[in-house]
Amino acid sequence: MRKIVSLLPSTTEILFDLGAGDQVVGVTFECDTPPEALTRTIVSTSAMPEGLDPQQIDAWVSEAMSRGEDLYHLDAGALAGLDADIVVTQDLCAVCAVDVSVVDDALAHLGCTAEVVTIDPHTLDHVLDSITRLGQVTDRDQTASELVESLRARLAAVEEDVQGAPRPRVMLLEWTDPPFTPGHWVPEMIERAGGIPLLGRAGEKSQRTTWQAIRAAQPDVIVCAPCGFGLEQSSRLASELLASGNLPEGVPVWAVDANASYARPGPRLVDGVEDLAHLLHPDATRPTGREGTAYERIR
Repeated sequence: MRKIVSLLPSTTEILFDLGAGDQVVGVTFECDTPPEALTRTIVSTSAMPEGLDPQQIDAWVSEAMSRGEDLYHLDAGALAGLDADIVVTQDLCAVCAVDVSVVDDALAHLGCTAEVVTIDPHTLDHVLDSITRLGQVTDRDQTASELVESLRARLAAVEEDVQGAPRPRVMLLEWTDPPFTPGHWVPEMIERAGGIPLLGRAGEKSQRTTWQAIRAAQPDVIVCAPCGFGLEQSSRLASELLASGNLPEGVPVWAVDANASYARPGPRLVDGVEDLAHLLHPDATRPTGREGTAYERIR
């Protein structure tokens, strides 16, 4: 059985969904789904101080990147001790996880011969392709094919539900201070859910914007989805935005569980599409069937 170190929360979820959880021996400090992942050895932690607010986080990240500093600590000792056969990492976003170049350097330094599998999704199709890729790596091609087929069927069901319905203009905030536009797969999620994404473009990086530009875009709906934040944190930040007076008057404001269903490029992005469709078109869409809620109306 080949031992795997997963340096992305999304790939950890995918590996467990494919039934390869027993092969996963190392994870990051953010790998919390499924709960069993929390029992694995942590090989990557954040270099960022705790307790920072969104503005402070943005400033810290910007300054660290301008100095060429790593945003994550890779525990080379733990990595060496696990004697992994496969290391799954990314080359998508230096803010999101350990960069592949850091992994390559660490493995070379340790003299490890583990296979490095780089996952680099920019769209929903890329995300589904990454499931197929990990199925190949773990010899679970059939399971991966079935999972991808089920996710595509759910996306098709959403698109069928919202077909012909009015398409509201949606401003989804991937960060709140400063505001960031939606990027990568998120604009496509909005489109599949029956909305029109504002300012952001599918397949491209999220960008800084201004409150003036957001107001000028004339959104019908605002969705607060700060990268890496859960529903409780997103709801608090959305409430603070309302109090700030930066948001357009009278526009409905929603908070969502960005950490679970928007920021991590894994199967739960489809949950996010279903949730968006239901909050945009409550009369046209079918219930998701999930326990609890992953979104909350703030105004």
